[in-house]
Amino acid sequence: MSTTKLRDTILECLFEAQSGSNELQQEALQTLASITRVSPQNRTLLAQTNGAIPALLTLCKSSSPIIQTLSLSTLFNLSLNPNLKQSLADMETINHLNSIILSPTSPPESTKLASSLVCSLAMLDKNKAKFGVAGTIPLLVRAVSYPRNPAAHYLLSSLAELVQFHGNCTLAVRAGAVPVLIRVVKSTDGEDLSGTSLAVLELLSRFDEGLNALKKTDQVVSSMVEVLKGRSMMSKEGAAEILVRLFEESEDCLVDALKLPEFLTVLADISVRGSARAREKAGLLLKKTTEANLDSYTSDGSHMLF
Repeated sequence: MSTTKLRDTILECLFEAQSGSNELQQEALQTLASITRVSPQNRTLLAQTNGAIPALLTLCKSSSPIIQTLSLSTLFNLSLNPNLKQSLADMETINHLNSIILSPTSPPESTKLASSLVCSLAMLDKNKAKFGVAGTIPLLVRAVSYPRNPAAHYLLSSLAELVQFHGNCTLAVRAGAVPVLIRVVKSTDGEDLSGTSLAVLELLSRFDEGLNALKKTDQVVSSMVEVLKGRSMMSKEGAAEILVRLFEESEDCLVDALKLPEFLTVLADISVRGSARAREKAGLLLKKTTEANLDSYTSDGSHMLF
């Protein structure tokens, strides 16, 4: 399709999406979503069309779930172009995405797409602080805390991207992210969610606020050891990294681990059968236990010899 014809198609679709019947709106938005799915050039052309992005944002507020979903899908496609991320992440867009994520009446597919759009836009470092200012961080933490949220994985992925910025990490900790994420890790909703939650906790533990919150969490060491005993290698890698950081900052955490009779056995197993990263972290943990200048005790109180 030539550029001229494509531009005409875009203009026609935008007109029909805003003024046509529900059926015409769907067809127009399906066309826009289709032509922007794989072509960076088409995304740029749509984004540069006068009034296109405000129109799509307005359509995202439609009471029709399919219209809302198709509009969000098209905006998400646009966000895949690195050169469009900054212009798309204005406060109006961010605030509207926040309202979709937080609303209990939003269709699950809309919540997933809104979360994915947040994640995509946050991949540009300049945008991360904007989401912090707009209140997206506590909102994501709150949404993740909802039991069996069908968009949980998408929400956690967005949170993982945003907390790489120190200011957002602080906001997440203040919003209670650590206990919320620990509950997800310990839940039975799936190892995929557990692994992503541990990835977020690992990112939070890079900064003092997150690490201090983890140290204050009741039975955090035994919770991480339980993860090490599980099947998910991604989860084991995250739990092992968190334990490394806890041991570096707190002798009490190391003592707590050594009181668990299965701890050294689990580490030995991972150091042989784990992934490369898991083996590396297990090796560091074993080294810390042997080098520790502590009176370490087993669960029955007897002295543990290394």
